[in-house]
Amino acid sequence: MLRKSNLRGFDIPGKTECLIATFFADDTTVYLSKDNNFGSLQIILDKWCLASGAKFNISKTEIVPIGSPEHREMLRQTRFLNGEDGTRIPNHIKIAQEGEAIRTLGALIGNGISQIEPWTKVIEKIDHALNRWDRSKPTMEGRRLIISMIVGGMTQYLTKVQDRLLKRIKRFLWDEKQHVCINKDTVEAPIENGGRQVLDLLACNEAITVTWLQTYLNISPKTSRT
Repeated sequence: MLRKSNLRGFDIPGKTECLIATFFADDTTVYLSKDNNFGSLQIILDKWCLASGAKFNISKTEIVPIGSPEHREMLRQTRFLNGEDGTRIPNHIKIAQEGEAIRTLGALIGNGISQIEPWTKVIEKIDHALNRWDRSKPTMEGRRLIISMIVGGMTQYLTKVQDRLLKRIKRFLWDEKQHVCINKDTVEAPIENGGRQVLDLLACNEAITVTWLQTYLNISPKTSRT
């Protein structure tokens, strides 16, 4: 319905069709130009909900303004896509501020956001989880498993974030001991080689990157580049 509507979306150089929507599982991202009317989108969503019997979660709807800083601020102030008229964006729908990151499909996007700042809450969450587990006084093997579960479950991190997490892993693994005689390579080595097989965060993230690159470089006819 979105692609067959009168919504204009984004014109992308080299593409014959406009970018109007992307979908993943139950997440939908819609791209509206300043010439679109927010009311047109609402009508489409209402029809879709009526036909499918599903319910669109309006409370989780978030808008990231695109364009010049002046246009973005005008959209926030007036809550009109073109800054002047049309259907006003309802007050209960969040419009991201400058420097505020919004999560979409696992990525953090926004205008003027710091690459490090969005990870602050993630690191705080990891700290909270590790502190909670630490109260149970786990064994070395338990700490290894906890690190893999808590830290490894957060996928990739920026390099600066990795440095902070590596220090946090070391402190948790050795129960806050300041002086440790066993080096990082040894504890990360396989158990059969005398190590503890503790999560190698850098190697893990490099492997994820290589997997993504391998997928992207697959130039078979069945591979989509859209």
